[in-house]
Amino acid sequence: MSLIATFALPIQDSAAAPLEVAWRPLQEGDIEQVLEIEKQAYSHPWTHGNFADALRSAYPAQMLCAGPNVLGYVVAMKGVEEVHLLNLTVAPDFQRQGWARLMMEGLVLWSRGQGALKLWLEVRVSNQRALEVYRRFGFVPMGVRKQYYPLAPNRREDAVVMSLKL
Repeated sequence: MSLIATFALPIQDSAAAPLEVAWRPLQEGDIEQVLEIEKQAYSHPWTHGNFADALRSAYPAQMLCAGPNVLGYVVAMKGVEEVHLLNLTVAPDFQRQGWARLMMEGLVLWSRGQGALKLWLEVRVSNQRALEVYRRFGFVPMGVRKQYYPLAPNRREDAVVMSLKL
């Protein structure tokens, strides 16, 4: 099942040729490529097992691609009248270009189509950039999950729980 329909948007690659930007399902064979992006983007990236489990559970997982480039990906989990965003990542080379907003807009449209009334997520308290992106998008902080994320050996970091009314 596709999270979002394919669309085209011209972008420029290093050779200045326009590329089509399109969603496609994240599949088992994509995990290694996605793991490389995770390692570049996060101090505590998702593991191969995290992605494999999400795919085995049939969670909606999509990649946003421009030609051979993976711009980013999103993994969500559908619940009863809600969707939980598990992972939304923009590859570091493509950050600050509006791709996170585009992926979030697509996830919101898909979520509404699934009958969801709310979209939920957690974000590290230290990830001010992501917190600001989510706030600008309309997410509201709902609480804190204490010691939710790993930080260092024997240390953990709180998560801000946020929701968006759909």
